[in-house]
Amino acid sequence: MLFSFSVKLAESKTGSGSVFLRIKMSEEVRVRFAPSPTGFFHIGSARTALFNWLYAKHTGGKFILRIEDTDKERNTQESLDVIMDGMKWLGMDWDEGPGVGGNYGPYYQSQRDDIYRQYLEILRSKGRAYDKDGAVFFKVSGQKQVLHDAVYGDVERLEEKDFPIFRSNGTPVFHFVNVVDDICMRITNVIRGQDHLTNTNKHIELFKAFDAPMPKFAHIPLILKSDGKGKMSKRDRGALVEEYRQKNFLPEAVRNYLCMLGWNPKNDREIMGLPEIVELFDFGGIVKSNARFDERKMAHFNTEHLRALEPDKFCQLAQAALAEAGIGVDLSDPYTKAALLLCQPKVTDMENFAPLASFFFSEDFPYDQLSKEKTFRKGDPMARLAELSELFDKTDKFDVDSLHDSIGALAESRGVKPSEYFPILRYSLTGLSGGPDLLPMLSVMGAQRVRTRTKRALAELSK
Repeated sequence: MLFSFSVKLAESKTGSGSVFLRIKMSEEVRVRFAPSPTGFFHIGSARTALFNWLYAKHTGGKFILRIEDTDKERNTQESLDVIMDGMKWLGMDWDEGPGVGGNYGPYYQSQRDDIYRQYLEILRSKGRAYDKDGAVFFKVSGQKQVLHDAVYGDVERLEEKDFPIFRSNGTPVFHFVNVVDDICMRITNVIRGQDHLTNTNKHIELFKAFDAPMPKFAHIPLILKSDGKGKMSKRDRGALVEEYRQKNFLPEAVRNYLCMLGWNPKNDREIMGLPEIVELFDFGGIVKSNARFDERKMAHFNTEHLRALEPDKFCQLAQAALAEAGIGVDLSDPYTKAALLLCQPKVTDMENFAPLASFFFSEDFPYDQLSKEKTFRKGDPMARLAELSELFDKTDKFDVDSLHDSIGALAESRGVKPSEYFPILRYSLTGLSGGPDLLPMLSVMGAQRVRTRTKRALAELSK
């Protein structure tokens, strides 16, 4: 439902006639993310964008991307591309903004000078703006302002001093353009970091000076360094979204973890898919205390999401990871798919996936020295391997149940536990001391591969 009204704010002193502020009120939620393209895509910025995006999805509203690019000396197209690519990678599409358009643009502040000048004239005509030392200052009301914040409750502050809204070089100040853009773009909810809480008093003053509808505010907790000492910055380890993309993290895992930095779904769960997060996300779950970034926990989220992937998607990621290591595999081959899916429950990350699975696809694999020391630590592994090689020559039944029974019978005949065969068997087949479940691995490899590899190990490990 939409309804609109016009307010005649003042007669223009420039001779251009009356200036009107046309405001369309809407029950539709409209939120925005307004980054400055001056660096990389920081975890904190990504979390702010995500909270706005989730709230728009939760309410069926609109998510607007607005670029604060008035700092011409520091803004770069490369930085903007990094931000937008990172948002797209995380699955955050925008309803209005660069590349999409919309009815309330331009969406670059650098293209909105005429709008800012018009709004400045509104303040001048109301006696709320004046020149001083080459700059333009906003005259505060002298009254206490109450911020009704969705997270921190009512916050009362008095803005005692007039503050600049245009610099001496003629460029507008953040506080001014931020409010003007929110008015023009009909933003209903402002969701941003707690460090902006002290700015909001200035913004309330400006909204009231324009007789504009006040958006609802929600200030979200800061993200601290892993040691809890200070706000996380772009120089801190793990602070940039690009790092996780380069490490082949799943975007849904990064997105899920970022949700939990300052939000509690109140269902005793952390690992969740997007539909559930969208359904649950609301201001009531945002906590006041600052969040502490934990890169190991982020990695845990990634592991859990990898292990829960649909088989076909996991195989595609695994194929790409192996290709980066110079190993080409064919997903149409049933053996390939079975081998990759056997690795899925054991995967921790795709960056190190190749060593977990490469032995499936080559007979020329190395024997890891540390794994050898672990395997040969006790017992008589070479004797056990010789017994296994003889057993495998006598049987063609390589399903899991048959392998379990035949190795069990062998162990009983030798007066040892079946577990004494497993370390050397795994090592002879993979060159490692850990990996996919052993008997299913033998079944996937098949009789011929298993026989060939146990004989190779008997020959090479006896030297």
